[in-house]
Amino acid sequence: MKPLKHRAAVLTAALTTLSIGLAVDLSSTAAPAAAATSICNKYCDARDPSQAAGDRTPVTAALSGRTIALHFDDADAMGWASIDHGGAGDEVWLDRSTDGGRTWSDGSKLGDTSTPSGSAGWRSQMYNVDDWNNLGVGALRACGQVSGAIACTSWARTTWNAWSRGTAATTALMMSYDRGTKLFGGNGWWTGANALTAVIDNARGSGMNSYEYAISATYDKNLGAQEGNFTNDYLDDTGWWGLAWIDAYDLTGDARYLTTAKADADHMFAYWDGTCGGGVHWNETSSYKNAITNELFLQLTAALHNRIGGDTTYLNRAKNEWTWFQGSGMINGDHMVNDGLTDSCANNGQTTWTYNQGVILGGLTELYKATSDAGLLTTARTLAGASTTRLVSGGVLREPGEGDSCTGDGPSFKGAYVRGLGKLNGQLSDHPYASTLTAWANSAYTKDRNSLDQYGPHWAGGAGASDYGCQQSVLDLLNAAGQ
Repeated sequence: MKPLKHRAAVLTAALTTLSIGLAVDLSSTAAPAAAATSICNKYCDARDPSQAAGDRTPVTAALSGRTIALHFDDADAMGWASIDHGGAGDEVWLDRSTDGGRTWSDGSKLGDTSTPSGSAGWRSQMYNVDDWNNLGVGALRACGQVSGAIACTSWARTTWNAWSRGTAATTALMMSYDRGTKLFGGNGWWTGANALTAVIDNARGSGMNSYEYAISATYDKNLGAQEGNFTNDYLDDTGWWGLAWIDAYDLTGDARYLTTAKADADHMFAYWDGTCGGGVHWNETSSYKNAITNELFLQLTAALHNRIGGDTTYLNRAKNEWTWFQGSGMINGDHMVNDGLTDSCANNGQTTWTYNQGVILGGLTELYKATSDAGLLTTARTLAGASTTRLVSGGVLREPGEGDSCTGDGPSFKGAYVRGLGKLNGQLSDHPYASTLTAWANSAYTKDRNSLDQYGPHWAGGAGASDYGCQQSVLDLLNAAGQ
């Protein structure tokens, strides 16, 4: 463990507001990691900063009149720390994290050094940000100590795999990818499927293939989990994974992903019955017919038809799903989709969550590609027009009852919404929602982002802590906005 004074100080620093208003609270999770080992990428750790190809200073901190700065050599993906405007004995070092700042390197503190007699400042050696050989996606911060008091900069990283808003957000999301479980956040299941989808979509749009390894790693590690083939008791979970594997197939062309998407769709169809006239159950043991499960089934079956030559089975299932859904009553008089149906098969009037308004747009877009029925796009425009008006606060999309947390299910909803809206916008020749998506993305980037390109829950700005659910949602937004 780190000395008590250092540990207390860095925990205090972690609770501060980072960059543009986003507070990352690490008080319950932050801890030093195992002793640091030397990392060798292009160069090995402890390289002299005089050999740096460049010097960018993204973040600084103040302590007793001193300036503590984090420096980056972006070309070589290395960084160093400096302390200036001080005197002999001032200490400076780096911390390195490969999980987005939740834990950091222990041991001697990277590059730990002190200002020598006769000097007003000093600097550490250079250290690698990432651990390429072990797929460690990293971040650095600079720390200093003066007369027992400690301060650290916020976390940041080089522009390596972070040359645009979207690639930077992808890299920050990959900091939450658990290299043991091969899931996001350690054990995120349906939310992990959405996070993987967002990473895949960014690779397709940006051309950054650095994280494609996560596709096969996730698949190989978890194919036999739960009920196998990424199925489980909840049929909507199965639908999210089926769409993730459709996305993986589109990027890689690997037929096994398409095979698994088919297995997922077939598993969902096994729970279609005549209750309320049709539709897929929410889970294997409940008779509840809800919107999200059936919207996912619509999109998945239509997508399968569009990728399987000569198919009629999945096309017929998609058509039947839309006929049933359209007449089910879940679309209310305001052209918004409520959560599901009552036991008496009426609209239950429950919350119009953002994801229920977005997945249907993706489903109708896929079904249009399958049928060329222009009426589907007309309906989708009507639904999108309602949700882009009714779910907006301060000019920016806001989840009903949106809280300050980025854990749990809710933080992933807005990402699913903008993903569907983006699919519809791309299909329509006049791209009517492009300016809306751009405005929301610009707001999130300006008001809801810290120095590590981690995002919080409120795209219009406000308090909140970052985690992979919020990060996935904003990456979906940046993908949809082409950023």
